[in-house]
Amino acid sequence: MPHEGNLLQAAVVFLFAAVLTVPLAKRLQLGAVLGYLFAGVIIGPSVLGLIGNPQSVAHISELGVVLLLFIIGLELSPRRLWVMRKSVFGVGLAQVLLTASVIGVLALSVFGQPLNSAIVLGLGLALSSTAFGLQSLAERKELTSPHGRLAFAILLFQDIAAIPLIALVPMLAGGAHATSNAESLNHALQVLGGIAVVVVGGRYLLRPVFRVVAKTGLPEVSTATALLVVIGTAWLMDLVGVSMALGAFLAGLLLADSEYRHELEAQIEPFKGLLLGLFFISVGMGANLSLLLSAPITVLGLTLLLIGLKLPLLFVVGRLAGGLNKVSAIRLGIVLAAGGEFAFVVFKIGRDQGLFEPRLYDLLVLTITLSMAVTPLLLLICARLVSPKVQPVEVPEKFRQIDTDTPRVVIAGMGRMGQIVARILRAQNIKFVALDTSVETIELSRSFGGVPVFYGDPMRAEILHAAKAGEAEYFVIATDDPETNIKTAEVVRKLYPHMKIIARARNRQHVHRLVDVGAEAIRETYYSSLEMSRRTLVGLGLTQAQADARIKRFKHHDEQVLEAQHAIYDDAAKVLQTAQEARAELARLFESDQLEEESRNT
Repeated sequence: MPHEGNLLQAAVVFLFAAVLTVPLAKRLQLGAVLGYLFAGVIIGPSVLGLIGNPQSVAHISELGVVLLLFIIGLELSPRRLWVMRKSVFGVGLAQVLLTASVIGVLALSVFGQPLNSAIVLGLGLALSSTAFGLQSLAERKELTSPHGRLAFAILLFQDIAAIPLIALVPMLAGGAHATSNAESLNHALQVLGGIAVVVVGGRYLLRPVFRVVAKTGLPEVSTATALLVVIGTAWLMDLVGVSMALGAFLAGLLLADSEYRHELEAQIEPFKGLLLGLFFISVGMGANLSLLLSAPITVLGLTLLLIGLKLPLLFVVGRLAGGLNKVSAIRLGIVLAAGGEFAFVVFKIGRDQGLFEPRLYDLLVLTITLSMAVTPLLLLICARLVSPKVQPVEVPEKFRQIDTDTPRVVIAGMGRMGQIVARILRAQNIKFVALDTSVETIELSRSFGGVPVFYGDPMRAEILHAAKAGEAEYFVIATDDPETNIKTAEVVRKLYPHMKIIARARNRQHVHRLVDVGAEAIRETYYSSLEMSRRTLVGLGLTQAQADARIKRFKHHDEQVLEAQHAIYDDAAKVLQTAQEARAELARLFESDQLEEESRNT
């Protein structure tokens, strides 16, 4: 194909396919992953044939998974990984062994596969897709949910387990006889040496390197350094026969406590997104659709069998070993029921070693690809049948029991703004009670010593009653979600019409909506922005008095404009017109203030 020899044409094909299919898939609520898979199928050899050889991009696309695991490592730390050890090595091991045993026995007894092939089939199909699972969870904002955390732990164990599995395949195929003990020991030493280099380098060499690079002040050098760390680590691990993705995860884990963590994450994120998309496109390109047309019942039957086996097994593991409730266990099963990218590697080695016939290999690849494609549909169905909200975390009973004297102030939300209000009230010995729906926030606030903060949704009448809100003088709404603030203000105004409500506002539009429900709105960044402006004006040569006068003038003018716009805030054209008129008026006011100052000075 001409496209294969022309990198620019191939890039245009990939990007054009992604731009067309991914937004469509997102619009249909199927998720970006299914869009990428569909794009790969369209441009692959089975349909349009725009890219004739999927293997030509497979190695580059694997970097997407590598970068994903590096960022996951960055967001963890050795301490957090130690905390997760039971989930990773306990639940993860249970899932792999149980699933592999069931699938292996089925392959041996029902499908007549030899013992060595059945073992590889069971272990390979027990693995799930790290990239696919985590991307699906991230799209639905479920990574921090109970089933999301357990899915991550299981996927992490599977990535670790993929290393010995890849080494096991040639041995099961009979390659062990050709390998001497000395060669096996040599390979083991190479693996340990490679891991040691990553550990030592991550601990002692990378921080000085990043410090030197940061001093150059050149963003492109920082990007190059970040990519060098990830790709260099992956290359080294690949060289000694370890999974590239696991090597990158290890590098990220070692840099999780580094002061350059956020810089690294910001530099890698755009490349991760593009290359991960390319990975899913390459998976779609590798699907042999002619096999689906010639043997549709076999292919679809195997796909349904794979999901039908793994989903209930994952449900059992999630319930018994992971302690999930029924809904979370079902979600865990759906996310991890599909086959994984490491299965492609394992089965390819199995085919090359003579464990599988080429047709069986094609069947397995197509089955795994279709299982990935079915997963977003199952997630969509699950979201429709079951409440899409993340299941609430277990809340200690002491946080639920609201035991307080008559408060003068009730605070809803103990984030950044709520904490400052609480500290000032406490310093003045003013009685208050605070409500929040985050157990972590409550624990943090209480750790500072006896802060009266309790678990409760401020939009529920019984919670407000338990907090004795009706006896308070002020209700301060300080959560960081605009819609929650508006709904809370509506509930409080309805239940306690004479209550004074002060609410946090995100922007001008939010101010208008809060005023409509009878709350006094405080813009969350307004006063800090005024202070930044005042200091900037002083730094640019104005006197303290001049800067104060300008800020006072702006504040008074802005409040007048905001009040005037309240009557027309739902008419975008009129709001735009008044904003333009207000800008011109403010410039005239500043100009007249300056002329007045100059006349006084002369």
